[in-house]
Amino acid sequence: MAKNMNRRTFLKYQVKGGLWLTAAASGLSFPKNILADTGPDIAVAKGSPAAATRAAVEMLGGMKNFVKKGNKVVIKPNMSFDTPPERASNTHPEVVRELAVLCKEAGASRIMILDNPLRQPEVCLDISGIAAACKAIDDRMIQMITDSSLFQETPIPDSASMSKTDIMKDVLRADVLIAAPVAKSHSGAGVSLSMKGMMGLIYNRRVMHTLDLHTAIVDMASVLKADLSVIDATRVLSTGGPGGPGKVLKPDMVIASKDMVAADAYAVSSFEWYGKKYKPEQVRHIREAHERGLGRMDLENLKIKTVSV
Repeated sequence: MAKNMNRRTFLKYQVKGGLWLTAAASGLSFPKNILADTGPDIAVAKGSPAAATRAAVEMLGGMKNFVKKGNKVVIKPNMSFDTPPERASNTHPEVVRELAVLCKEAGASRIMILDNPLRQPEVCLDISGIAAACKAIDDRMIQMITDSSLFQETPIPDSASMSKTDIMKDVLRADVLIAAPVAKSHSGAGVSLSMKGMMGLIYNRRVMHTLDLHTAIVDMASVLKADLSVIDATRVLSTGGPGGPGKVLKPDMVIASKDMVAADAYAVSSFEWYGKKYKPEQVRHIREAHERGLGRMDLENLKIKTVSV
């Protein structure tokens, strides 16, 4: 958890962790409801984008399990490309909208949908359909942040490749971070999912391509570790990513987990990439994240629940 020290939630977890350790050392027992099963490690819902998003989050205990009343929330979708939903290079607008609705229902005081786009911001928002989908909720939620003054240099403790990076100040001040990537291929990283998608929250992503990209992704994910990952696999860009065009699969699926490594591992194992099937450990940044304790890729040992809606 120390690797997540730049997030406001670190202090909260530090206090809670200390209380649990103190109680355990004192020989205290815990009520059964505290130790009870909290649901699946990975929730998979099949159906239309909005319904599947809601169902997947509900299987994890609902958004109130992640967002408390008064929390400031950042949702990080893919919205960097000036392409329509059927191209599968951006998160489906209905997935983004439903996540914002769920956060609002949970009592969030502020919801920010953020990205540092690769193409012209206004065009990306227009053609992706995300701006129109979210306008009725709050037309100020979506922000394309490109001004360097809105980023803060942040150290990465125990890094293996990238020792620091500039992160959006709004992200550093947020109580909850939700990863909401579309499942897509990537010419450099193999796939772009929850962890890789965090590159849209830093100022200079190009520097990562001058380093060992896979290791840099894991370094970055150690400080931008999502509290909830919701992968949009309603369409999957299985070739030609990240911008396309390429082969688009249509699984009509949403994958959710508290563990961004597990979510990514499940997405890799569930679909064909470049015409082939792969195991999670064959994607190096997923394997390294597992080995460094950021999450789990051992799907055979995780509880996975699937529903159709």
